[in-house]
Amino acid sequence: MKRLLSGNEAVAHGAWEAGVTVASAYPGTPSTEILEYFARFPGIYAEWAPNEKVALDAAIGAAYAGRRALAAMKHVGLNVAADAFFYAAMTGAEAGLVIVSADDPSMHSSQNEQDNRQFARFARVPCLEPADSQEAKDLTVAAFDLSEQFDTPVLLRLTTRLCHTSTLVEVGTRRDQPPRIEKYPRNPVKYVMIPANARTRHPVIEQRILDLAEFAETYEHNLVEMRATSLGIITAGVAYQYAREVFPEASVLKLGMVYPLPRRMIRDFASRVERLIVLEELDPFIEEQVRLMGITTYQPDGTDGYYPHTKTIFPIIGELDPGAVRAAGIKAGLLPAPPLTFPPSTGGAAGQTASGPLMGGTGGGVLPGRPPVLCAGCPHRGTLYILHKIGLPINGDIGCYTLGVIPPLNAIDTCGCMGASIGVAHGAAVAGDSERHFAVLGDSTFFHTGLPALLNVAYNRSNVITIIMDNRITGMTGHQENPGTGRTLQQKETVQIELEPLVRALGIERVATVDAYDVESIEKTLKAWLKEDGPAVLIARHACVLLPEERNTWMPLKVVEEKCNGCTICFRIGCPAILKSEKMDPKYNRPLAAIDPLMCTGCEICAQVCPRDAILFREQMRVLEETVN
Repeated sequence: MKRLLSGNEAVAHGAWEAGVTVASAYPGTPSTEILEYFARFPGIYAEWAPNEKVALDAAIGAAYAGRRALAAMKHVGLNVAADAFFYAAMTGAEAGLVIVSADDPSMHSSQNEQDNRQFARFARVPCLEPADSQEAKDLTVAAFDLSEQFDTPVLLRLTTRLCHTSTLVEVGTRRDQPPRIEKYPRNPVKYVMIPANARTRHPVIEQRILDLAEFAETYEHNLVEMRATSLGIITAGVAYQYAREVFPEASVLKLGMVYPLPRRMIRDFASRVERLIVLEELDPFIEEQVRLMGITTYQPDGTDGYYPHTKTIFPIIGELDPGAVRAAGIKAGLLPAPPLTFPPSTGGAAGQTASGPLMGGTGGGVLPGRPPVLCAGCPHRGTLYILHKIGLPINGDIGCYTLGVIPPLNAIDTCGCMGASIGVAHGAAVAGDSERHFAVLGDSTFFHTGLPALLNVAYNRSNVITIIMDNRITGMTGHQENPGTGRTLQQKETVQIELEPLVRALGIERVATVDAYDVESIEKTLKAWLKEDGPAVLIARHACVLLPEERNTWMPLKVVEEKCNGCTICFRIGCPAILKSEKMDPKYNRPLAAIDPLMCTGCEICAQVCPRDAILFREQMRVLEETVN
């Protein structure tokens, strides 16, 4: 049976077909949908973990117990899980263990675009990379077989384009896998990584990677497609699709296993083509290994040598696409330059080449850019507005509230990685910075890596004021559950962790919980704490306005034009529902404020900050409606 599946859905289906019993993850674009889709299958256990290391530890524990297990994360999540990843590479497991890393070229939703194939080489584990949804499913199944055959974790590398692009997939049925052992292993020499045992394991994994390299020579997912011999392309993953589209006549060595590489296969392929290039996304990962093999390669000037033959042609930064590959190929002389085109709208003026907008390439577009913005009614807006007013340093974190960096809020000064807000603020405080620091993070981020950072603040008594923006969900990645929601990934009722008693248990004495829409209380609390020394935590709590239960309460507000003088204060909260009216204030010649009733949720933040009471509150709107009726 064939089904239209995204790459993420195909990985989930492949895990189910492979007999995976346990899967754990922390949500992060572009990987989130893997666990959301997998959780729907019968006979499995799936969970959201507090962070990626916890998720991978759980998967390792299941694999030690003889059950096939999967951990999924975005690329930067593997940084968090690196400790677990490396010890699992040393120990191996009793059953198949697969780690999915979803890389994000062009940083669509990430702070960097690291290439996690490097992790595979670093840890001496095999790395597989699918080129479409069918391969995403097939290579997931193959990864578990490979893991058990070689007693190794397997890294499955995806990229954003593959994760979120759908193609037809031939799906199969589940291969139920009984536990591979009857009893949890008592094998400390293999599983207890004290130095003496680790030293005996290191030669094992070095030999394992040599064995895998030999296996790669005949691996069914490493394929040679011979066509014209004038150009040969070594490629993998979604870059294969671009190679086939842009260079349809070229011969291609398509690698399903990108580490370790099949050296003899590569040498044989290179010997059969006149020119050899490597087409890969982000780092010259394959290219560098091919160069180290001493293979003579094509240079842009037409001479032979060991000159880098990928990143002098194709970009090392950003996501590839057919337009970018075509433009680079033309520039390098691999493709003929296209004739000039003449857009009809210009009456025959010189137009764009094949890399420009007329050809759907990377040369530009006609749609204006729109900066990201907090949703209308976002409960984070009031806190960020007050922080901007106070004007002290604000160390931010990963989440919706990071959008507070954008004007007019201008309320985030630093943002590095999950949980960094508190640690960075603490570092500035103990370094003796003259200004008081605020640390801002969300509830899910606090559970992820904020807990130990806040414990450090409490233990070392730094003068940091932490604000936990508790919107009752993991918001930015699409409303996933977390330890504060009272529900698991598989929608089972569970314990709901309350933040205030948890924070107090960490040793913070000055703690308060306020409604995130109560702008006055937030301002009074923070200003009072600024007069006192020592750590403090404010929990600004209100559910995300896009949750179904919140949508049912929406009520658009209204501007009373007779009271508005265009002072612009309501514009400063950065709400997309507040517009500049075409009507002008006659005294100051400024545009009056207006509210888009289709966008406004009635959060009342604008009404609270208006100095002229020109915006009606909900209760006033109700009275007005009753009067009209």
